[in-house]
Amino acid sequence: MRPPALPLVNPARLAILAAVLALIAPLTARAAPAAPAASEVGKGPVTKLPLPRYASLKTDRVNLREGPSKDHRTLWVFQRAGLPIEIVAEFETWRRIRDSEGTEGWVLHSLLSGRRTAVVIPPSGEKADAAKTTVPLKARADDGSGEEARLQPGVIGSVKTCTGQWCRLVVVLPQKQGDVDGYIRQDRLWGVYPDEKID
Repeated sequence: MRPPALPLVNPARLAILAAVLALIAPLTARAAPAAPAASEVGKGPVTKLPLPRYASLKTDRVNLREGPSKDHRTLWVFQRAGLPIEIVAEFETWRRIRDSEGTEGWVLHSLLSGRRTAVVIPPSGEKADAAKTTVPLKARADDGSGEEARLQPGVIGSVKTCTGQWCRLVVVLPQKQGDVDGYIRQDRLWGVYPDEKID
C-alpha cells in the first residue's frame, strides 16, 4: 500500500510563517533565563562558604586538572606556594579555581589554604611592564605618606587587613632584609574584592 500523498504547501504561507518566526526569535531568546555562572555569589555546596572566594596555594606544586578527579588530565602545574587564587566552584574534595590571568581548572582542596595573599597589578588600562610600572607600598594608609618600597606587578604579599580602600600587605623583597610591611591601594591588588573589608 502506498503512503498517502502529502498536501501541497502554499509558498505564500511559508513566507509569512518564516517572517513571523524571524520576528519572535529574538524575543524568545531574550526571555530565556541565563544559566548561572560559576562565579555568581552563592554558597559552596560542600563547605557552605561563599562562592566565589579568594584563597591561596598551600604548596609549591599544585596540579590544575581539567575536571574534578585525578583521572582528568593536568592542564598546568603551579609551582609557587602562596599564589592567590579564586575558588569559583566545589565538587566533593575538589575546588574549581581561577588564577589572576583567568586560567581555570580543578585542584584538590587539601592543596589550598585559607591564608589570604594578593598579587600586585598595574594601574587599570596599563600593561604589566615591570621596568616602567611600579606601585607604592606606603608607610600608612594615606596617599601623602612616605613609601616603604615600590612594588613591581607580579609581587605577591600576605594580606593582613583591608579597609575597602587600602590593604596592609607584608612582602618579602630580595633587596631588603626581612619582611616589608606597608599599605597599598586595594585596587592595585588581585586577591581581594573591591570594597572588601578584612580584619
